[in-house]
Amino acid sequence: MTTPNETEADGPAEKIALVTGSSSGIGAAIAERLAADGYLALINARSENAGALKTRDAILAAGHRAELSIGSISKVTDIRHLFADIRERYGRIDVLVNNAGICPFHEWDEVTEEIWDITHETNLRAGFFCTQEAAKLMIEKKIAGRIMAISSISAIKGGTVQTHYCPTKGGQISMMNAFAVCLGPHGITCNSILPGTIETPINAEYLATGTNRANLEIQTCVGYIGQPRDVAGIVSFLATPEARYITGASILVDGGELVKHL
Repeated sequence: MTTPNETEADGPAEKIALVTGSSSGIGAAIAERLAADGYLALINARSENAGALKTRDAILAAGHRAELSIGSISKVTDIRHLFADIRERYGRIDVLVNNAGICPFHEWDEVTEEIWDITHETNLRAGFFCTQEAAKLMIEKKIAGRIMAISSISAIKGGTVQTHYCPTKGGQISMMNAFAVCLGPHGITCNSILPGTIETPINAEYLATGTNRANLEIQTCVGYIGQPRDVAGIVSFLATPEARYITGASILVDGGELVKHL
């Protein structure tokens, strides 16, 4: 037995995938993988910066399709403008990956209201309203879409300089679970992905010190630090028809870091 939306999701030659914050790191790897899977990858960044152009050009050079989808998601009005542009240009969206996020390190007693607000606005509020807009378009076009949030292992294990950040990552999981309930009847799945330590440009300087890298590697079961492609591979699978029965899930991509320290 198939859902009413399943054929629509599998049929069109061109499917649209938006990855927020995809100008570098995990977001760029996800965009590149989805493009390789046959999606038109929309590269999102606040501005047409060098990173966004690099991601787009790498996808084009590989013979796949990508376009820029420039726009801030810091305000709800900005998000609505972004999705209005997607509606006008493409008329549909098949995959949304809520990847954009920030993690400003601060001790718990140094977190200000401003730091708290910007972290929650970027990591949690933006994901909610992006999901809301994407889901409206998916339902309207009868698309069995895929929505994901890139959460973090920090949602479970916490961190000494992340007391303001961890709640946003836990909130992403709760949010995806709630959306899974709401959107399941429309054939739309909603899942969370929880990376552990992933080597990106953000932590490259820290990992360049051998002792820092070794200390993080030993925390995992596999003995090495993850790469952005490890997260992108899970996104790729969740976007397939084979993953249609997976929703409301929280998938760890941490090399066994959590289980090793339980």
